[in-house]
Amino acid sequence: MKKIVYLLTLSLISITSMGQVNFSGTWSLNKSKSTLNEQFSMAPGKMILVQNANDFTTEKHVTFQDQEFTINDKFTLDGKECINVGWMDSKKTSVCKWAEDSKSLTITSKLPIQDSGEMTIVEVYKIEDNSLKVEVTASSSYGDMTETYLFDKQ
Repeated sequence: MKKIVYLLTLSLISITSMGQVNFSGTWSLNKSKSTLNEQFSMAPGKMILVQNANDFTTEKHVTFQDQEFTINDKFTLDGKECINVGWMDSKKTSVCKWAEDSKSLTITSKLPIQDSGEMTIVEVYKIEDNSLKVEVTASSSYGDMTETYLFDKQ
């Protein structure tokens, strides 16, 4: 009986994970298809994503005020809290959650900001028309911001 329960559980996990989108690849921002803020954008020009089993890593290449930055984050896809380095060596805590249909992944991150408050950033990753679409909202005491990035696979 235990073997049957084990096999059924293993089958269910396999079926569930088969439907998940894999975002792995090198992606370049398509500015003409993206909706970016005019004055300040958090959009990376390039992202390298690696998704293996329960691990998801992002390498974002960002240009801000003519300086280039690389932001590296490592997440787990099991809904557990992950800690990465935020701005100015702060601690950024994030949680990843798959949509019920396993077609989109939401990463919710919180990090401290200068006014002793907290910024919440929500990123929703999905594949649409062979492009990576990332919908981003950021909220803090400074206000709210929303952008939509469309990336082409290199």
